[in-house]
Amino acid sequence: MGNLIPENIKKQIPPLYATEDQKDPVVYIKLFLDGWTWYITELSIDGDIAFGYVVSPYCSGELGYFSLNEIQSIKGSLGIGVERDLSFKPTKLSQIKKAS
Repeated sequence: MGNLIPENIKKQIPPLYATEDQKDPVVYIKLFLDGWTWYITELSIDGDIAFGYVVSPYCSGELGYFSLNEIQSIKGSLGIGVERDLSFKPTKLSQIKKAS
């Protein structure tokens, strides 16, 4: 997962369940692929399971858990894998929801 989430950013992401009492947690990472977007707010200690906001072609967005290893194995319509938005800056989840 090092190529999707650099170590310096990984260290900033709270562990799973750390933000569950926050009304408006910070999103640290934006990943995308073919109409799907994953916004990460928490990350497991092993760096595989993430919690965050997912926007897909099938729904406007929902919070949930997802495996980074699984989404990294997916190839999009052009044979390209999931990518990280390199220009994304940590943003409050409420701002993400307004924009999506």
